[in-house]
Amino acid sequence: MVNPTRGILYPARLPEFHRLPAPSAAAELVAWFWVPEWDIEPGRSSRQEIVAYPALNLVVDAEAVTLSGATTRMSHRDLRGTGWAVGALLRPAAVAALVDDPTALVDGERPLDASAADVGELHGSVVAAMGSGDGHRDRAVVTFARWLEERVGRIGDPARQANALMDVLMGEEAALTAEEAAARLAVSVRTLQRMAHRHVGLSPAAMIRRRRLQEAAVRMREQSDVDLASIAAELGYADHAHLTRDFQTVLGIAPRVYRAESNR
Repeated sequence: MVNPTRGILYPARLPEFHRLPAPSAAAELVAWFWVPEWDIEPGRSSRQEIVAYPALNLVVDAEAVTLSGATTRMSHRDLRGTGWAVGALLRPAAVAALVDDPTALVDGERPLDASAADVGELHGSVVAAMGSGDGHRDRAVVTFARWLEERVGRIGDPARQANALMDVLMGEEAALTAEEAAARLAVSVRTLQRMAHRHVGLSPAAMIRRRRLQEAAVRMREQSDVDLASIAAELGYADHAHLTRDFQTVLGIAPRVYRAESNR
C-alpha cells in the first residue's frame, strides 16, 4: 500500500486531512480522494508544501471546480481562514473526458466552466455534502465519484493500458527505468512515451524521478537512522550526489536540511 503521506513534505503541519478510497465503481478513474479541512486563526496562515504525484487532480471547493495539471516542481498553498476542498487524484483513464491535451496544463490549472450544467451539478452537490454534518466527507466522495463515472462513461482497453502505465511507473515495486516499464507493458519505449504525454502530460522519465523524490522524502522523515547514501542506492540513484542534486533542483532544499526540518 502506498504510504499515505507520500508527496506531502511536512505531514505534521497539515490541517485536518483525509485520504479516502474511491468507490469500487470509480476505481479505474480515481486513485483516491483527498479532503483537507482547516480553521486557521485570524491573521495567521498555514503553508502546505507538496511534491505532487505526476497526475491530474480535479478539485472542488466552496468557490469553484478546478482541473490541475501534473507538476514539475514543488508546489505550495497558503491556507487562511476556514475552508475545505475535495480533490480527486485522477487515474489516466479519466483524463480524456476532462482535457484534450494534458501537456497544456503542466504546472497550471484551469476552472471548469461553471455555467455547464454538469459542472454546476457537481459543485452544488459536493458543497451540499460538505455542509451536511457527520459523514459529510463520505457523502461528498460518493457524489463526486458518481459524477465522474457519468462524465467518463465506458472504459476501453486503451484507457486501461494507460492505467497500467501509471501502476508500473508509480505503484509498489515500480519500474526503475522507462525501458523496464515498457518491457513490463509489452510496448515500445516510444509508445510508452506517447501514452504518458497523452494521459498525464509528462514523460515516463519525469514520472520516475517524481516517484523517487517522493519516496526519498518519506524515508528521510521516517528512517532517521538510515544514511542518505543507502537511500539513494535503494531508489536507483547513481550515488548520493545524484539524489542531492535532484532533491535540490525540485525542492530547493538539501536532503540533510530537509531531514532536520521534517523531524522537528
